Amino acid sequence: MSKSNEAVKSGITFGSALAIAISWSVNKSILWAILHGLLSWFYVIYYVITR
Repeated sequence: MSKSNEAVKSGITFGSALAIAISWSVNKSILWAILHGLLSWFYVIYYVITR
């Protein structure tokens, strides 16, 4: 596997974990955390813009 593929996978994984952590701290709901984990970086960017 090339280094760029590894970086992309790491970024997606980190984005999902970050989105789940933010979602849980704000909503305290596992369903919202799962949804936001699927949206990953989109939710993180949305959270940064709206806060």
